[in-house]
Amino acid sequence: ITNFEKIKQEIKNNLLHRDTKVIAVSKTFSLEHIMPLVQYGHKDFGENKVQEAEKKWKFTKEQNPNIKLHMVGKLQTNKVKSALEIFDFLHSLDTLKLAESISKHSDGKKNKIKIFVQVNIGNEPQKNGIKISDVSEFVENCKKNFSLDIIGLMCIPPFNNDPKTFFSKMQELKKELNLNDLSMGMSSDYLVAINYGSSFLRLGTAIFGKRQ
Repeated sequence: ITNFEKIKQEIKNNLLHRDTKVIAVSKTFSLEHIMPLVQYGHKDFGENKVQEAEKKWKFTKEQNPNIKLHMVGKLQTNKVKSALEIFDFLHSLDTLKLAESISKHSDGKKNKIKIFVQVNIGNEPQKNGIKISDVSEFVENCKKNFSLDIIGLMCIPPFNNDPKTFFSKMQELKKELNLNDLSMGMSSDYLVAINYGSSFLRLGTAIFGKRQ
């Protein structure tokens, strides 16, 4: 909790004009490690595996209906049906095949999952995400043909590079596409991300400490 309160204060000091949410990325941490934050009243948590999320959060979410669970890892198409049962947000839409599967399994659901399109902002061959040049068409396609609730864009900037250039480009893209949100900024660069309009920060180590 001490780490979390410190982060909240830092964010408050850096925020110029908008509400930025902190996603406590609790992947690999046990529920007993996470519960103090739940009891503190924090609402946004991130996981990267569907099975782990089901095990940890099904009962906890029933007990705490305000909790929003964010899928921050790569979602496989064969896990979409289960993911839609437990997650409220998906931060990593990166293929039309996945978009189609989400659309198919969302049919008739009252609450649609809120989705970020993952952008390969550094154009790195080893990373998932949509190329900058294809983002506009991809977003349009997801909205028009698959009726998905695309709320924003997500990125992981290249490691060991100054993230400012990449965050700035994301801010431009968001404006161009008339989207509301940006999911960017992790434990090492979240204060920079805030200055480029990030609305969701994905923080694990900064809150929970080193992973086992």
